Amino acid sequence: MGKGYLIDSNVVIGYLDNKLTSHGMRLMNTIIDDIPNISVITKIEVLRFNASIDVYKVLEDFIGESAIFDLNDIIVDNTISICKSHKIKLPDAIIAATALVYNLTLITRNISDFKNINGLELLNPWDIPENQILS
Repeated sequence: MGKGYLIDSNVVIGYLDNKLTSHGMRLMNTIIDDIPNISVITKIEVLRFNASIDVYKVLEDFIGESAIFDLNDIIVDNTISICKSHKIKLPDAIIAATALVYNLTLITRNISDFKNINGLELLNPWDIPENQILS
């Protein structure tokens, strides 16, 4: 796959719960066939809730198979810049900064949380046209 993607927490949960549209599931299956990219924030958000043993195992397995982008000085500096120029929650700012630093398209359902951040490419898998092709 040519373009890289960073998967937001709401998409991880929607995908694993099979809550996406059929087009969104096909898109995510293509992306998941590569190593999924997530922020350390997504890892925290996905694993912080108490879930049944079976559900938690599915979440843990997905996280374990993902490339996790940890915080570093560049992401921290970009997060600070984003927070100073946008009204945004800190976890979302970290996720946005991670996508920007690594030149990844952010896959999220919450487009409105990120839409005003310059240079950030967004993709909502709940709103995928049937004929959309990934490059």
